[in-house]
This record gives sequence, structure tokens and C-alpha cells, in this order.
Amino acid sequence: MFTLLDLPYSFDALEPYIDKETMQIHHDKHHGGYVKNLNELLPDKSDSDLEEILVTSTDQKVLNNAGGHINHSFFWKILGSAGTPNPKILELKEEFNKKALSVFGSGWAWITQDLKIITTPNQDTPKEKVVLGLDVWEHAYYLKYQNRRAEYIEAFWNIINWDEVNKNLE
Repeated sequence: MFTLLDLPYSFDALEPYIDKETMQIHHDKHHGGYVKNLNELLPDKSDSDLEEILVTSTDQKVLNNAGGHINHSFFWKILGSAGTPNPKILELKEEFNKKALSVFGSGWAWITQDLKIITTPNQDTPKEKVVLGLDVWEHAYYLKYQNRRAEYIEAFWNIINWDEVNKNLE
């Protein structure tokens, strides 16, 4: 059985950068939907099988929902305004923002462990180990920022859990 874990902070903890209502909808409805769909599609699997599922499955519905679950689980961990900003990551901020802004439609922007900036469409999960990622689907920001994705991307830098990002870099 796949599990939607509680956020490691309250829904309003990221305000004023991400509002409480967006967090509730994003976590409970969107991420929760991926978990619910996975449990319906693969009732005999568990969270520990997610990476195997991404490698072995050819079912696009399964891949979309597994990717959504993995990506969002990672995203919640790297948010939370903790720790000291990493200078190596900060050097990539401008390029990262441009890449995140360039994602056409829905997708993600990532910084990999070897400090490359990549994007993935929809719920595709990177093959590389990532240290930081940003959800640029409209549901992640539309209530507060409407069509102002650039403002959302800039605001993201205020709510990064640097302790987690730095741990991901090790």
C-alpha cells in the first residue's frame, strides 16, 4: 500500500511565499491523488517498490502516478526554511530560474548531485540523483501567483530547507 505522508510542517508554515490553501490542495488533493491512483492500479505494491516500478513498468498511468508520488515526496522534504544556503547551489540560481521558467506547460526543474540543471515534463522523474527540485505545475502556485510563474520561482528560494539540500549533496 502506498502512503501519503504528512507534511513535516504545518500547511501555513511557508507563508507568505506559499499560502495555506495552496499547500492543502497541492498536498492533499494532487499528491494524495497520485497515491490513491497507485493504490488502485497496484494494490499489492508498497512505497518501497516505487523505484522498481519506474524502471520496469510500461503502463503510462502507473508511471505518471509513481512519478508524481516520488517527485512530491521529495519536494515536501526540501521545503521549510532551515539551515544555511549552499553557495554552490546559489551560484546556479539565475540559470535554475531561467530553466524553471522555460518549462512549457507542466513539469519540474531540478538540480542534480553533479550540479547540472535539468527539467522534466509532467511527472517524469529524473534518472539522475537530484538535490533540489521545483514543481512548476500551475497547481503549485496558481492560487497565489496566477500566471506569474517567475514570482513563484523567485519566492521558492525563501523556503528551501538547506539542511536537506546539503544532505542531498553529500
